[in-house]
Amino acid sequence: MCCRCGGAALSSVNPFRLCGGLRVLGYLMLPLVAAIAGAVYYAVVAAVWGPRIVKHGHVSALALLIVILFHLLLVMIVWCYLRVVFSDPGLVPHDWTPPVEQGVIGQSDVQDPSIDTGIRHCARCQNWKPLRCHHCSVCDRCVLKMDHHCVWVVNCVGARNYKFFLLFLVYTFLETALSALALLPHFISFFSGESRHTDSTMNLSITFIASVLSAAFALSLLCFICMHVSLVLTNTTSIEIYEKKSSALWQYDLGNFKNFEQVFGTKKRLWFFPLYSAEDLENISALHGLEFPIRANVV
Repeated sequence: MCCRCGGAALSSVNPFRLCGGLRVLGYLMLPLVAAIAGAVYYAVVAAVWGPRIVKHGHVSALALLIVILFHLLLVMIVWCYLRVVFSDPGLVPHDWTPPVEQGVIGQSDVQDPSIDTGIRHCARCQNWKPLRCHHCSVCDRCVLKMDHHCVWVVNCVGARNYKFFLLFLVYTFLETALSALALLPHFISFFSGESRHTDSTMNLSITFIASVLSAAFALSLLCFICMHVSLVLTNTTSIEIYEKKSSALWQYDLGNFKNFEQVFGTKKRLWFFPLYSAEDLENISALHGLEFPIRANVV
């Protein structure tokens, strides 16, 4: 009897509601990220290199360069971050139906989800799922060319904001690597005892913590970026990795350069900015997440 009650209780639990807790976790992590960024900013700009810009009447070119580069990267990080957070990753249009050429024999077949035509239907959203579309259990919606749900940006990463997410990773890596290298001499002098007589205890503590965190974040981000570079160059998402392994030829792999343009666009001047040209938005169907070019030798 107790087993039956326990089984009934477990079956009544909605796993999708449990996934919603990840969204709350994302909001809780934002203050933590802000605190870490503040500590690194204080250590690099206020405690170490800012005071060295003008010292004893002389301007330090190295200190000025580090501070300027630090702020430029910070601007790019904030810009890319806001674009990832507030950009629509790609939602399925309400009235979208699969085109006949996607394996659907007739219009009557399109209206019946029970017929296996190669087109998927989402029971949660009650809509058809385009190719490469997946349902996000955290956001409780279908996302076009979904890569993953990122708790750090409290949003899904999909067809329409994947470039912004990648640029956010790259600029954050460059910022943390710069901070780690900039704080390295101060970090070494801390253990040698040279800075203990000139810096306050608070400055020493914050600088030590900031240097360790910067190095840790830089190393972890480097591994993450390498993984996503591999995905971009093969036109694959994180979700499609296992699907690709079971396929002899990945139908979306158009070659490294074409695959790169599917994400970053064709305008080289915009590759390093979270922007697309109007021409790319019009001509590159993959940026809208509904249609994707495939290899010529794949039927």
